[in-house]
Amino acid sequence: MSEVSNKAFLQGVFAETAKGNGRPFLDALADDVRWTIIGQTAWSRTYEGKRAVLEELLRPLAEQLGGRNVVSAERFVADNDVVVVEGRNHSVTRSGRDYPNRYCWVFVMRDGKVAEITEYTDTQLIAEVLAPPPAASTPHRPG
Repeated sequence: MSEVSNKAFLQGVFAETAKGNGRPFLDALADDVRWTIIGQTAWSRTYEGKRAVLEELLRPLAEQLGGRNVVSAERFVADNDVVVVEGRNHSVTRSGRDYPNRYCWVFVMRDGKVAEITEYTDTQLIAEVLAPPPAASTPHRPG
C-alpha cells in the first residue's frame, strides 16, 4: 500500500477508536505484530504477536478502564510504510480516575496490516494511574 493508503487506513481505524469501537484496530494488527511501549513502567516492553498484545496488553488495560477505551488521533504523518499518529486517551479507570494519556505512535505497515508499533507515552501517568498488568512480574526493557 502507498503512504496515502496507509495514512487513510489508519485515519479510518482511529475514527472508530474515537467512538470507543476498538474492533477495527484489533482487525488491523498483523498476527506477528510487535508493539513496544517505551519507558520503565510495568507496561513498558515489547509485546510479540497479536495474541500477546491482546492477552498481555489490551485485555489487562480494558479491565482497568471503566468502560470503552476511547482514543482519538489528532495528527497523521506518513512516509512510505511508516505512519506516525499523535493521539490522546479519553478514558476513565474503574476507580474513577481520568486517564488523559497522550501518545505518539510509530506504525510500520505491511500488506495492509500493522506490523509494528512503537508507543511514546506519558509513562509517569501510567505509573500513577494504572496497576501493573498481571503478566508483568518485572518490566522488560525495550531494545
